[in-house]
Amino acid sequence: MLFACQAHKILAVLPYEAAIRKDYQYLVGLGSTCRMQLPSSPAFVPSVFTTGGVSVMGLITHESIGYEENPLDTIEEIVSAHEWAFDRQGDAELSVCVAGSWCDYHLGFSYSAEQGGVQIACAYDIRIPKPKRAQVLELLAYVNERMWLGHFDLWSEESIPMYRHGILTRGSFGISGDQVEELIEISITECERFYPAFQFVVWGGKTAEEAVMAAMLETVGEA
Repeated sequence: MLFACQAHKILAVLPYEAAIRKDYQYLVGLGSTCRMQLPSSPAFVPSVFTTGGVSVMGLITHESIGYEENPLDTIEEIVSAHEWAFDRQGDAELSVCVAGSWCDYHLGFSYSAEQGGVQIACAYDIRIPKPKRAQVLELLAYVNERMWLGHFDLWSEESIPMYRHGILTRGSFGISGDQVEELIEISITECERFYPAFQFVVWGGKTAEEAVMAAMLETVGEA
């Protein structure tokens, strides 16, 4: 076990982590099938959760790959493991497309070293017509009243509704694999939950309040 101390930060390098990381890189390098066989190493224990038709398998041992200097490195590893189409724009941005039960979701991750955090924006694959924008903005107020984490807003330039959430990384070694998985799961879950509300306002002729109540009833019915 090797230790290095710099600016009151202690970094531990464990010999077995190098072997685990090598196995993981080999796993990601396969990339030819949707169902990848896990290495026999007991360090890899798959965890599966399903969110609105999106099946997410955790292929990463979060204890072994948990922390990176740039959180986007960890996010890229998670996204690569799921074989989702993504685009990395330098050290500050990463975008990925994930199929949901209602539509495709476009997730954008932004990292700011100055602010010390990562922000995720999960955008719907729909555009709001100009005549409906006022009603959708009213809908956002009703929706955000029911949010515990994150919020919804309307991308004014493209007229696209999206969910936003952020996580601070300052004072830590980055972002863990568990945090990335949960961040993605929460984003998609909330977008799936309120998708019908946007449809009710834009195409169903309902008021913002009626749309939220109808969407909540529909969600309870599906549960």
